[in-house]
Amino acid sequence: MTALDLSSPVAVVGTGTMGQGIAQVALTAGHVVRLHDAVPGRARDAAAAIVARLDRLVEKDRLTAADRDAARDRLLPAEALADLADCTLVVEAVLERLDVKQQLMRELEDVVGEDCLLATNTSSLSVTAIGAALRNPGRFVGLHFFNPAPLLPLVEVVSGFATDVTSATRAYEMSRAWGKTPVACADTPGFIVNRIARPFYAEAFAVYEAQAADPATIDAVLRESGGFKMGAFELTDLIGQDVNESVTHSVWQAFFQDVRFTPSLAQRRLVESGRLGRKTGQGWYDHGDDAERPEPHTAEPAQAPAYVVVEGDLGPAADMVALIREAGIVVREEEEDHGTRMVLPGGGQLALADGQTSVEFRDVVYFDLALDYRRASRIALSASQDTASQTLTEATGLFQALGKDVSVVGDAPGMIVARTVARIVDLAHDAVAKGVATEEDIDTAMRLGVNYPLGPFEWSRRLGRSWAYDLLDDLHLRDPSGRYAPSLALYRHAYATEKREGTP
Repeated sequence: MTALDLSSPVAVVGTGTMGQGIAQVALTAGHVVRLHDAVPGRARDAAAAIVARLDRLVEKDRLTAADRDAARDRLLPAEALADLADCTLVVEAVLERLDVKQQLMRELEDVVGEDCLLATNTSSLSVTAIGAALRNPGRFVGLHFFNPAPLLPLVEVVSGFATDVTSATRAYEMSRAWGKTPVACADTPGFIVNRIARPFYAEAFAVYEAQAADPATIDAVLRESGGFKMGAFELTDLIGQDVNESVTHSVWQAFFQDVRFTPSLAQRRLVESGRLGRKTGQGWYDHGDDAERPEPHTAEPAQAPAYVVVEGDLGPAADMVALIREAGIVVREEEEDHGTRMVLPGGGQLALADGQTSVEFRDVVYFDLALDYRRASRIALSASQDTASQTLTEATGLFQALGKDVSVVGDAPGMIVARTVARIVDLAHDAVAKGVATEEDIDTAMRLGVNYPLGPFEWSRRLGRSWAYDLLDDLHLRDPSGRYAPSLALYRHAYATEKREGTP
């Protein structure tokens, strides 16, 4: 058996935002949908809310009136769990508490038929633990939709320890039949997206806590250099600081307080103060009606250097050579056996962020990673208190001559985009090595689930197989807490490449 027949009724238990969204997806796919909630009257209210959304789709010409009427007739509030007896799929979207979900599963198993697929939409609990309450946990699977479910295409199909292959296959094919893009993953804390996305928030908060840059500047660099749709601070304000922190804390605890997932103290203080983001009017930013959005730090105009000397291969920043020439600046290229850098007329050096700090070297300015140096509209520079003012001025003028806004941040090793991408790449390699998901599914999940410009393995191929390992290894030397220690999987990935290239 693969996808569910459209003639078979499905049920959603729990009628909050996610429950309603999942019900709408199943409904518009053509199923009879039964809605149940433990609180009397809520199922009927939820059904009315879903119909109202269908009405708006008709008004926007995204749904015909006839299809709306047919869907409305298939939407049936169910006052009792017994009313779900004929369903071939039941998805729960109730309170995120293990005991509540387990009790619901026990009750459902006594009601539905043996061939009914049972599923949870949990985003933070163990699918295995929830399914353990069942006499037959093989029929139980995770179906993690993303909010809003009718709009976002991704569904993580999560196999618990006891989930039968046939059950996972049915859930996968059903998701695809509903017009979604499913990815298969094992039952691991955070599944794919919430596990691998943690560094996007954590590294932004860490740069802020180190007083290297303010939220507006960090967000601008992530967007305008890294190519992310939103920065970490504005995104968590949208999600809700309490919700985002709760997921981070859950993943951290589930991994036995692994330092790689340590929550942010700055975010904890924000939550404690009740500044939860847009929903409370204040988070990292002020969201009041008359509030002005803070501007990112942008350097004043500076004179471009007459020339630069490029030593070695600039690696991920190799496109810079052509851009500099197009800006009318002379480029002198020299072979270099150790390291890659640009030397400015004043003798100072300009180097791509590599996990080291400016203070370690004489007169070095680092520049951050960009998704595409030609299209990037902003570049971050990092310097120490010992960096010559002429070097920083020349570096600033160089990027401004390329049409970029320049943000000067503190001497943060790995800067902003580079350390974020390196850690995402590392967690992705670690997940594949541990059987969580395939490279393809991880890339798909991160692009569709959190709208990343590239999947982690797409980044890895573009940047070079040893790039992330080298950067994290340098970061780990400077912060030996373990937070930046590259995984064994990433080490093997980088070392295998070097060995094939002739390293003894």
